[in-house]
Amino acid sequence: MTTLRKALDLAVEELTRARQQQKLPIDTPRLDAQMLLGSVLKRDRSYLYTYPEQELTPAEETNWYALLARRVQGEPVAYLVENKAFFGLDFYVDRRVLIPRPETELLVEAALKICQVYLKNDYVPLIADIGTGSGAIPISLAVHEPRLPSLYAVDVSPEALAVARLNCLRHQVSDRVHLLQGHLLDPLPEPVDLLLANLPYVGLDEQESMLPDVLDYEPHLALFSGNDGLDLLRQLLKAASHGLKLRPGATILLEIGYQQRQLLTTLAREIWSQASISCLQDYAGLDRILKIALPEAAQNPL
Repeated sequence: MTTLRKALDLAVEELTRARQQQKLPIDTPRLDAQMLLGSVLKRDRSYLYTYPEQELTPAEETNWYALLARRVQGEPVAYLVENKAFFGLDFYVDRRVLIPRPETELLVEAALKICQVYLKNDYVPLIADIGTGSGAIPISLAVHEPRLPSLYAVDVSPEALAVARLNCLRHQVSDRVHLLQGHLLDPLPEPVDLLLANLPYVGLDEQESMLPDVLDYEPHLALFSGNDGLDLLRQLLKAASHGLKLRPGATILLEIGYQQRQLLTTLAREIWSQASISCLQDYAGLDRILKIALPEAAQNPL
């Protein structure tokens, strides 16, 4: 029989070897091993330290080695344990959705600040998240700001919306986060005050430089958007320009690639010449969140 200590030690050796020989992006082999073993046991990491001599049952051992083999091949830990922490919450994830990134938490933070300004002035904003994937963005907003009675979450993929539905149930916001299937703004039944989007923004010409655990396992529908990564973001801004989906004075928050700020700012300025446009940087100091605040009397110039 294999003890927890031996299981972890073996996993660290296997993952370290995979990192060195296969050049896989396994930067935290011990943490990865702990998360996988904790998932098998349905225990947190502290349990592994407390009971290192506990033996795995035959079923646990079989499950453990299966998960370890998949990780050695490069499959992301989040998919293996079917969970990803985001903005203080746990979200179910699988290969139908992109794994939520820490950078996207900046989008949620910015949205919360805008919501709180609205609420302070006794106005309840209506919010839509486009390309919702696992639902991490609107669900985080709903949980952290319970005064928001209704949010829209849109995705073109019914498979992604099935995952988002599970997360709505997990966090008990199914009555407040309304899932809509369709292309960009098309499904929205009414104009909104705050439009959020973490759409695909990776260019097809960037594939060769991508890490294999991303390229080989995460859904390409949620990653790529044309050769330069801007196809969907351009479409979104043009769709928003028609004025039917945004209320006067609305704000748009977009997660973008670090090199896309100037192009998107120029496009937004062509559409809304009086808009206030700024950009927030991520933890590495790179441009990440584009903020477009429309004037109260925004008119469609097209």
